[in-house]
Amino acid sequence: MSLARNLDLLKHLPKMDGLRLAEFGRSADASSPLEEVTGFGDNPGALRMFAFVPAQLQKPRALVVVLHGCGQTAASYDLGAGWSTLAQHYGFALVMPEQQRVNNGNTCFNWFNPEDTARDNGEARSIREMVAHMVQTHRIDPRRIFITGLSAGGGMTSVMLATYPEVFAAGAVIAGLPYGIASNLREALDGMFHSPARPERELGDFVRRASNHRGPWPKMSVWHGSADRTVNPGNANEIVKQWLDLHDLPPAPMAETIVDGYPRQAWWNKDGETLVESYAITDMAHGTPLGLADNDQRYGIEGAFLIEAGISSSYHIAKFFGLTGWIPDAAKKAEAKPAPQPPRSPAPHLARSIRTAVADEPEQEKARGFDLGQIITRALTAAGLMK
Repeated sequence: MSLARNLDLLKHLPKMDGLRLAEFGRSADASSPLEEVTGFGDNPGALRMFAFVPAQLQKPRALVVVLHGCGQTAASYDLGAGWSTLAQHYGFALVMPEQQRVNNGNTCFNWFNPEDTARDNGEARSIREMVAHMVQTHRIDPRRIFITGLSAGGGMTSVMLATYPEVFAAGAVIAGLPYGIASNLREALDGMFHSPARPERELGDFVRRASNHRGPWPKMSVWHGSADRTVNPGNANEIVKQWLDLHDLPPAPMAETIVDGYPRQAWWNKDGETLVESYAITDMAHGTPLGLADNDQRYGIEGAFLIEAGISSSYHIAKFFGLTGWIPDAAKKAEAKPAPQPPRSPAPHLARSIRTAVADEPEQEKARGFDLGQIITRALTAAGLMK
């Protein structure tokens, strides 16, 4: 979906307090398997918690936290980006926090408010409590917890990776912003529209000051449309710089490849494990890129800020997290155990026996004519069907 189409959608939305507020996907709740969880723990950020846990979970058990963008709900972003479909297909648990209008008029996560972006405070603490609840309730492996988000959800993804780096193995930011660049609305807007460049060390120090953690750091995947007019694409470079500094990796990419028609840069450690990657979705506006995955399956549905681009970001992010190699137990058993063969009919064997018996008849007997009864009797005996 183009920026012009997105703007056209926004023009027709109702106004409240001078702001155009989206109602994307409220009607999609019935189409999403997400279920609300209450009483999950401390909730100083006053967020709602939605979760989906498939019947079969890969082992060790994994959890993905998904944060929606402004104007969206947990269910609408799930339907649009296809995360519950991925979770069902690959057997991992899903938790999707949801912002409330009482906290933010446009239902954006408050990724720039100091009271919501500090460890053990506000919205960051609420999301951490949701993760802890899922770990305890569904026996999630603490080493297999991941997080991703779009736009303001991407900004809050940066917050969670910075404030709780020991909790997450990896994260993915789509059209988002680095941690620590804003502490009020004015700075947030400046970062969104202008993305002023900062030194790598300064960006890394923003994260280092957010907790007492000193490594190892989560892996990072960055996605951004080159035609984004809502969040300046320069933010993708700033996020990459921030995490390259934390991982002590060089500025120059170690590999530059084309994936589904789009450039991808990658950096890895001495063991060959990719720690930072960045996708530039050329000519794409603000939103989450959608498309076919490697298995020719489509995850998600096009909508506002959910853009058909020919590449499934949700799938590739799940792959980056190491979640797409799993096959359900039932499928494994079906592959390991040959399918039962139906009882074999004696007819083909009997026919071959008759042809052999006819061929073996002496020429003089053939000249006098076949005794069909005798031939069939000999054939049945040869086929083991008569004694």
